[in-house]
Amino acid sequence: MPTYEYKCGACGHRFERFQSITADPIRVCPACKKRKVRRLLGKGGAVLFKGSGFHATDYRSASYKEAARKESGAGKGSDAGKGSDAGKGSDAGKKKGAEGKPNASKD
Repeated sequence: MPTYEYKCGACGHRFERFQSITADPIRVCPACKKRKVRRLLGKGGAVLFKGSGFHATDYRSASYKEAARKESGAGKGSDAGKGSDAGKGSDAGKKKGAEGKPNASKD
């Protein structure tokens, strides 16, 4: 529930009230009891979200968090991508000569 700021047009009294958004604005001044109160445009009417990344992390399902944990762990220091194909990555697209060695490119 937001805090609204009011000002009386008759006596100049300024005050704040913690009200529901759907509540009717206050019309009677608590100081002079006249019906000259107006709601002011306030700077604090917005919702403040503090913290880093709450929207991306706080409401995720357990299965999503587990998959993200596995994915982030696979690229950091693990043996992912290593194995019996370990030396073939750089030579895979090159033609091999008669002796089974990659041809040297002459530039």
